[in-house]
Amino acid sequence: MADAPRESAVAESDAPGDLPPLLLGTYTPKIDAKGRLALPAKLRGQLGSGLVMARGQERCVYLLPHSEFRRVAMQIQRTSLGNKAARDYLRVFLSGAVDEQPDKQGRVVIPPMLRDYAGLGSEVVVIGVGTRAEIWNREAWEAYLTEQEQGYADIADDVLPTVEF
Repeated sequence: MADAPRESAVAESDAPGDLPPLLLGTYTPKIDAKGRLALPAKLRGQLGSGLVMARGQERCVYLLPHSEFRRVAMQIQRTSLGNKAARDYLRVFLSGAVDEQPDKQGRVVIPPMLRDYAGLGSEVVVIGVGTRAEIWNREAWEAYLTEQEQGYADIADDVLPTVEF
């Protein structure tokens, strides 16, 4: 179950302080018959000894270091009492979240509920997305990427108005 990096792996932060790890890259490990995924080696250390898996957007599974999961959950929870949409989101997000610790081979079990949610079979893609990683059904990721690449340059001005390359 070797992971095959296709792009950059993990970037260390140059800035001082307690910045979270920066997860980068695209990997194509397999999920075995027992629902185990070997985490890409370059992401393992950044995710830490334990991580949280949760329902992600666009039918993927989020992989978050514990500290990042707590930060996100607390941020949503601060608004949840007075905001029905935030309450609804928090219920779905937390009810589908599970703690996992990689085994000695760096594998984690993806629970059936999350595999079903994201349509995960044996062919998956793991991508680094800054402070989290995402697990996608391979075909769904390729379709999403193709669709997004068409407008990638067009949306850059809206998403990155002040960033210069």
